[in-house]
Amino acid sequence: MADSNTTDFSNPSTFILLGIPGLELAHVWISIPFCAMYAIAILGNFTILFIVKRELSLHKPMYYFLCMLAVTDLVLSTSILPKMLASFWFNSREIDFSACLTQMYFIHCFLVMETGIFVAMALDRYVAICHPLRYSTTLTNHMVVKIGLTVVLRGGIFVLPYILLARQWPYCRTNIIPHSYCEHIAVVKLACADTRVSSYYGLFVLLSVIGLDVIFIAVSYIQILRAIFNLSTKDARLKTFRTCSSHLCVILAFYIPALFSSLMYRFGQNVPLHFHVLIANMYLLVPPMLNPIIYGVSTKQIRDRLLRLFTHKGT
Repeated sequence: MADSNTTDFSNPSTFILLGIPGLELAHVWISIPFCAMYAIAILGNFTILFIVKRELSLHKPMYYFLCMLAVTDLVLSTSILPKMLASFWFNSREIDFSACLTQMYFIHCFLVMETGIFVAMALDRYVAICHPLRYSTTLTNHMVVKIGLTVVLRGGIFVLPYILLARQWPYCRTNIIPHSYCEHIAVVKLACADTRVSSYYGLFVLLSVIGLDVIFIAVSYIQILRAIFNLSTKDARLKTFRTCSSHLCVILAFYIPALFSSLMYRFGQNVPLHFHVLIANMYLLVPPMLNPIIYGVSTKQIRDRLLRLFTHKGT
């Protein structure tokens, strides 16, 4: 039994998730803010979905994309937190090998989908502000469906090689994952083979998919800002900019910690492991919590519908 974690095996039947290495005694306390963030994310994103579904005036491309973002955030946070809380609260650290790969697929697939949704939302704002007369003919319901399917297929296809490569590696060192969930790099590091192809492919996805998305979003907002500054009055500029402010805040909340975490894993060898894991958890939990708050506070249509909903309930 003492050697069960270091015995040679091609595919282990289970992995063991350590949680946050070095902070095991604080797991219960760490779980409190994590659980609170998850509860806010669930409540907020379901509220967004409910309001958009109920209010016919919100059946527009901008809010369809917002609903896609809400569903993606729900799946992302649910992919990691229930198992993490089971580990923190009940010391249930084992995870089946196939379940680990499934969790890895869902996490990375929906991360790629989320960045694709940000591109779609940037496109929506670009057309609405720079070409308002063509908005209704360009972003039709049929086009929104095609964009949504493209985002889903792109995420599924680009992430699938992660799983196929991870499944083929021999894991003869240990089955202990020094992480709170089955993060791709953390799992691949356990393999006793040359896994550079996995690292290279991960870097390829980071640069070619997410990198191109960031470039597209940046170019879109440069054009949007140019159009805003060309407006004749200050009030018009402020009003138009407010329609983009929530999207910009959400983008920053997602990309900054995600990029920071990815670069730390590849180049931050001197950074403490528990800091790696904490940052990786934060970038999967904080955006799903913040997104509905940002859109609920800054989007007048959603805020008004939410206030009306509570007012009707109160009366």
